[in-house]
Amino acid sequence: MTRSALLILAALAGSCVQFADAVNVDVGQDNLSKEKTESYMPTLCSPIPAPVSPSSSVHTLRPVDISAVYVLGTPISRRGEASRIVSRVTELLSMFNPEVITQHVGRISVQPRSLLEEAEELSLLLSNQVTDWKLVLLFARADSTCACSPHLAADAKVVVQEVEAALELLQKRLDHTLVHVVVWSSNHQQDKCRCMRDESINQRLREAILLQTLQDSLSHVLDDPKWHSADFTAVLQSEPVILEPTSDSDNTWSDLNQLAVQLWTHMLQPSTAEAEVIDTSGITFPCPTQERPFLRTKKNSPTEREGRSSSKASPLTDPVMGTEIPCTDRSPSPTTPTSVHELRPGDVKVVAAIGDSLTAGNGVGAENDNILLVINEYRGLSWSIGGDENITTVTTLPNILREFNPSLTGFSEGKGSEDSPQAFLNQAVAGAKSGDMVQQVRILVEKMKNDLRLDFHNDWKVITMFISANDLCDICTDSIFFSPRNVVGRIRDALDILHSEVPRAIVNLVELLNIVPLRDLHEDKTLGCPTWLVNLICPCILKPKKGSSELQKINDLNKAYQHAMRELVDSGRYDTHDNFTVVLQPFLREVVLPKLADGRPDRSYFSPDCFHLSQKAHTIMAQALWNNMLEPVGNKTFTQDFSADIDLKCPSKANPFFRTAVNSNYTYPGPPPTPSPTTNWGSDFFCVNTAPSNSVPTSAHRLRPADIKVVAALGDSLTTGFGAKAKNLLQLRTEYRGVSWSIGGDKTLETVTTLPNILKKFNPKIKGVSKGQGKQQTGFNMAVSGAKIAGIPAQVRRLIDTMKNDTTVDFENDWKLVTLFIGGNDLCQYCNDRASMSPQNYSHHLKTSLDMLYKEVPKTIVNILEILQVEGLRRIKKDSIGCSVLQKFVCPCFLLPGEDSPELAEVKRINRELQVVTEKFMYESLYDDREDFAVVVQPFFKNSIIPLDADGRPDTSYFSQDCFHFSDRGHADMASALWNNMLEPVGKKQTYSNFTNSRNNIKCPSEEHPYIFTKVNSFPSSAISTDNLPVWLGAVLAVSGFLMGLVSPCLLMWLCLCCRAKKGKQSMTTAVEMKDTLF
Repeated sequence: MTRSALLILAALAGSCVQFADAVNVDVGQDNLSKEKTESYMPTLCSPIPAPVSPSSSVHTLRPVDISAVYVLGTPISRRGEASRIVSRVTELLSMFNPEVITQHVGRISVQPRSLLEEAEELSLLLSNQVTDWKLVLLFARADSTCACSPHLAADAKVVVQEVEAALELLQKRLDHTLVHVVVWSSNHQQDKCRCMRDESINQRLREAILLQTLQDSLSHVLDDPKWHSADFTAVLQSEPVILEPTSDSDNTWSDLNQLAVQLWTHMLQPSTAEAEVIDTSGITFPCPTQERPFLRTKKNSPTEREGRSSSKASPLTDPVMGTEIPCTDRSPSPTTPTSVHELRPGDVKVVAAIGDSLTAGNGVGAENDNILLVINEYRGLSWSIGGDENITTVTTLPNILREFNPSLTGFSEGKGSEDSPQAFLNQAVAGAKSGDMVQQVRILVEKMKNDLRLDFHNDWKVITMFISANDLCDICTDSIFFSPRNVVGRIRDALDILHSEVPRAIVNLVELLNIVPLRDLHEDKTLGCPTWLVNLICPCILKPKKGSSELQKINDLNKAYQHAMRELVDSGRYDTHDNFTVVLQPFLREVVLPKLADGRPDRSYFSPDCFHLSQKAHTIMAQALWNNMLEPVGNKTFTQDFSADIDLKCPSKANPFFRTAVNSNYTYPGPPPTPSPTTNWGSDFFCVNTAPSNSVPTSAHRLRPADIKVVAALGDSLTTGFGAKAKNLLQLRTEYRGVSWSIGGDKTLETVTTLPNILKKFNPKIKGVSKGQGKQQTGFNMAVSGAKIAGIPAQVRRLIDTMKNDTTVDFENDWKLVTLFIGGNDLCQYCNDRASMSPQNYSHHLKTSLDMLYKEVPKTIVNILEILQVEGLRRIKKDSIGCSVLQKFVCPCFLLPGEDSPELAEVKRINRELQVVTEKFMYESLYDDREDFAVVVQPFFKNSIIPLDADGRPDTSYFSQDCFHFSDRGHADMASALWNNMLEPVGKKQTYSNFTNSRNNIKCPSEEHPYIFTKVNSFPSSAISTDNLPVWLGAVLAVSGFLMGLVSPCLLMWLCLCCRAKKGKQSMTTAVEMKDTLF
């Protein structure tokens, strides 16, 4: 659990506790009991030299000056969670003042009390405390207001007035007081507000807008100078506290920790390195610095901009959004066409649209300083269906079409929901996903059939569908339900209804936009975008960390959605008769975010929430859609630069029709051909720098792949190849050692991907590989199926003896590569023998094994692999005896416990601790004295990603018949991942495997760095060393990795301060990144 804390402290031992700007804390692995979590990470911030006397002004108040924390407005329904959050904040303050206390006003009350009543009680309680500095956390409860109320602004005003009254009383009666006002939401609107149970409203958006409205209103109140004296001040935290409902006890602890970090972050003066986009697996944890040592107030943090959208949005440069129509021939066909492929713009009588908030028009006409208006659906301004005013002032597809046919109908006008009369055939619903399309289509068809203004059977119709952005926004919550295949399957169901029931129609299926560039708005904090709000609306897009595997996955899925839409239309299923077709309009496939002259994103194209689009953007989308409709299929514009001017196209004499596949002479490729069965899991090889060193290297840190003469492996059934090629249960027990990822040597790399087969491309005479099945040609594959860590020393002894006795091996001079992967059986059987399979014993046996290799084997690099995260195997399901019965038998301690059971929580913790133990060996100096020996931890299993199929379900082809051991396909991916790790520097190694089975995954050594990476050659300027780390501190750190929650704050603080004093340096509090660390 605390692996990164241990690694980084060891790696930075030379400077002991010189931290960087922020501390990264993992909030996702908090499996400890309440007692354990109440003493967390006491050494995050080292103390800054304190002034001789306490501060005389609230604006120069340091954490050490706070004597007590008082809480007002604790919500009764979430009193326990609020108490734990505040206790964590108090614990952070205790790093600076161990005597600080916490008190919740009205905690014992069972009846709701007003803020004013609680403020009165607090003022009486503190009437005699004049000199001590106090921190008051005042929670403004958003849950008291319904987000769907038609009087939202007035209701929010009531909450603000209550806060203002409480502050006035506190200011009048209390001295030496800093008040932080925090908007609190338990996100349980449906429990209280009946209107929030209406599935037709965008509940998530409404809740977010309510919170932002409270933020803006309170900010306006607290801008008044009257609140900011030298003895008293009130400041609004720039982000609300949102307690998400969850049934997962582990996630509950995670959420509380994250919220405590959020509170703490906004209590401090903002740092210039403060993060805007927060990764859920590790959030920025700042400490006071020498330059900015104070608790935040308005006066000492005048540049604070987070969460405030007013005055940040670029003003509309052109308030008139009209477009000039250059087309001279606007006449319809001489007679009503009978074919959709001969449809002119003037022939269209009806427009309609379905989709989500981007078609409903949320926020299109919102003023740039009024976030509340984003709730409004400006349907008359919607790009594909709006009909407000005319083309000279409002650019929409209907307003363009009305220039060709003034009697056009179906468009929406004004503001309102899809049920309002003005919405007409705009049946888009804010918050809708692909699963809502069938319902929207059915309502739309019913309206068209029954409305007397339409001739349903004879009028030509243009229907625009734009959907799936919200599916992508939620894909990280359910990768199966929101998989590209399932999402487009639901779109297909809706289009099928239109195809079968609606005559004389051309359907524009607008390809999903590339939504990821939206992140740029929120990474530039000078724009003042409400990032926390967009995190509520679209969590899966903003939360992944820049450069992370999660963000790459979102990018890939965005493209997969687009590709699946193209495949659907290219199937030709909607061109079975001449009076209906579906045309894919791809103008949003690649989006170029509009920029200002200084290079920053231009907010004027967005509504105040920095998510929905403004009228400027809707204007461009309408123009681009029109142009796409006139461009031939197969040659349509698919890039949209929002900052570029668009000239409207016109129907030509040669092609006066809307372009379809037929009139574009486009040949549908049809469904993709069924790929031929894969016959092997080989890889292609493109490396050119394959030569060995000019002479045999003497250093492990200058070893090229071609210098390796011998390979060997130690481990368990995952190295023996247990069941790797099994096609039935009878073959499951067979050891297919020839395809084993780290040591197999069957055939060649082109058909079997293994580490030795890759190395053969550098040195065809590599020795030690295992081949075939069973134990006939094991080579130096010493792995034993069922082995545990306690058996590894015996494997090492057998390996050493075997290599020494092998006449083909020059034991003293040949360079050797040994791969050790063990721990799965220890973890799977841990609950049956906790003592012998403890992390401490694991560490002991691993060290014993490495000691033997270090003392006896010359010229060696040892790859140690971290144990994979076994939890993912709980998702592997298949309707077979092997999967349903054998899997649990093989790993009972991980697969049998219930989902939220303490037994599962325990074994997950042990899983993490075994990874920590393994990583420790990378940064210790136990094996650094020999130049010809190196131990390298290869971490690609650290964050295991279960391979998924096209439907987002676990892909069982990577696993053998028992759904536990890897198949030859899985071994191939492990081999390429191990090889790639070997060519990545320590500290920058990939900590996950994508399981893509791409044939071109093999990395190549570079000319700049042709060597296998070790700890030493990864940091050439200052090799990582722990020589300056006191022995006693290293031992304590190793133990504290597992007991962090239990060690007293004073003890660990003292250890670090002693180390710092010994080095004779004064450490200022700067940042250290500590991921996967518990409170």
